[in-house]
Amino acid sequence: MATAVARYTAAAVTDRGRKRPSNEDAFGFSVEAGVYVVCDGMGGAAAGEIASSLAVDEILRLLKERKPENESPLPGAAETAVTAANEAIFSRAQRNHRLNGMGTTLVVMATQDQHVWILNIGDSRCYLMHKGKLQQLTLDHSLVEEQVRLGRMTPREALHSPLKNVITRALGTQSQVTPDIFELEAEPGDLFLLCSDGLTRELPDNTIETLLNGEMPLEALAAQLVEAAKKAGGHDNITCMLVRAEA
Repeated sequence: MATAVARYTAAAVTDRGRKRPSNEDAFGFSVEAGVYVVCDGMGGAAAGEIASSLAVDEILRLLKERKPENESPLPGAAETAVTAANEAIFSRAQRNHRLNGMGTTLVVMATQDQHVWILNIGDSRCYLMHKGKLQQLTLDHSLVEEQVRLGRMTPREALHSPLKNVITRALGTQSQVTPDIFELEAEPGDLFLLCSDGLTRELPDNTIETLLNGEMPLEALAAQLVEAAKKAGGHDNITCMLVRAEA
């Protein structure tokens, strides 16, 4: 009989990188509520910072306040929280013209026992390390990745395309947005990586896999990923969150 997941542990590290003047990434998590969030903001001035922080705060607040016994199941509650975060960002931008067009990418992991739901918008990603092998769970909402999936561009061409920064779906830029939702069952020892594209633009998946196979505490692992991305160029803000399922 398979061992059940009894709990999760988590750690996260974020860094401005080597080229950007500020950090527009944001993250937050609550092991008790079973919610983990990473966002990568976009927009002029400090707008990206505001959008990403708003999204993280709103989603954490709503899911931490949730009463499981008399409210909707967790995946529905998570999607409702994403919708509320979208409305909060969009309405804030409508009220302040200097914030017009601000938005953020989003990746959320919601857990209940061994059940895991991943919600994403944009090109922040979630990966699963299972028995030493890395698997990307989310699909990027970016112009080049959609071209790759259609067979119109190779992964190498996508990496060097001048359009690689074009996001086709973001949180807060329009009045409504729909996240992709992925569902799976975790096993003890599984390690989830939630990250902004500041990591994945600098490090190929095989390098991430090698680093995650290291035996060290979660925070040290996350810091090692961030440092590797900085050494590889550090062109963007970098955020890594690691969540481990344990027996």
